[in-house]
Amino acid sequence: QVQLVESGGGLVQPGGSLTLSCVASGIDIGDYAVDWYRQGAGKRREWVATISRAGTHVYTDSVKGRFTVYRDNTKNTIYLQMNSLEPEDTAVYYCQIGKNRGQGTQVTVSS
Repeated sequence: QVQLVESGGGLVQPGGSLTLSCVASGIDIGDYAVDWYRQGAGKRREWVATISRAGTHVYTDSVKGRFTVYRDNTKNTIYLQMNSLEPEDTAVYYCQIGKNRGQGTQVTVSS
């Protein structure tokens, strides 16, 4: 059974940083591309970033230059480093592999 567990969210002031983690079990993340999504209150779910099996990464325009996705296959974990956070980044963040998705972790950017 595939399980994805996100962590690392919290409350941060504008301009601050957070690193989210997504620990996978029941699956070898080295065999898959991994996506990060987010969903703010009352908003549609939004794709944020993808890291490929080879380690290449792509981002939605609103986070380019601020967010970095990377992976540690030895720990079966994917990370999302978020810098220069803005109130608009407030959302529940999810990692996803294929149709498997975690429960998410809340990120709140507020002064």
